[in-house]
Amino acid sequence: MALKTGKTGLAELIALARKHGQGMPPVDKWNPEYCGEMDMVIRRDGSWWHEGGQITRAPLIKLFASVLRKDNDGETYLVTPVEKIRIEVECAAFLAVRVDVQDEGKNQRLFFTTNMDEVVELGAEHALNVHTDSDTLEPTPLIHIRGRLEALLLRPVFYELVALAVERETKEGTQLGVYSGGVFFPLGPAGIHDV
Repeated sequence: MALKTGKTGLAELIALARKHGQGMPPVDKWNPEYCGEMDMVIRRDGSWWHEGGQITRAPLIKLFASVLRKDNDGETYLVTPVEKIRIEVECAAFLAVRVDVQDEGKNQRLFFTTNMDEVVELGAEHALNVHTDSDTLEPTPLIHIRGRLEALLLRPVFYELVALAVERETKEGTQLGVYSGGVFFPLGPAGIHDV
């Protein structure tokens, strides 16, 4: 299904995004009219799909990613100065595909690169949250990127964190976690993430 309401088709949306695609557009400051939803999905594996077909052109995906915004309602939108179009995100808007480490112990700094080539330093402004499924114990590690958008850590990236992890006593018990930017980020109870 194409856009349910509104005037903008995919070609017009691309043109509007390109117009504001120099650097990172200030999507959080734009308050356009809601125009409906588009049959566009960001799947858990980071692939982008439109009307059942995969979008494979990296520059086009990066263009769309630059105008993504997640609002208070928990929904994710493509936003331009004149229109706001809801899309589906299965897990997270981005993937964290790499982690780089500087220093060690409590002075350690961790830098994550996303599949959109954005780099963020794990810390107070870019926190890591690991949600663990109570039945399967499968972790879903997410790092804050910008606005309310997050990146899902790829399994090898998460395993790198587990290899760097230390144990620390918290109010939840002994937690396995990593330090970055002077902050301790729990990965889960000690012993749960055996590699």
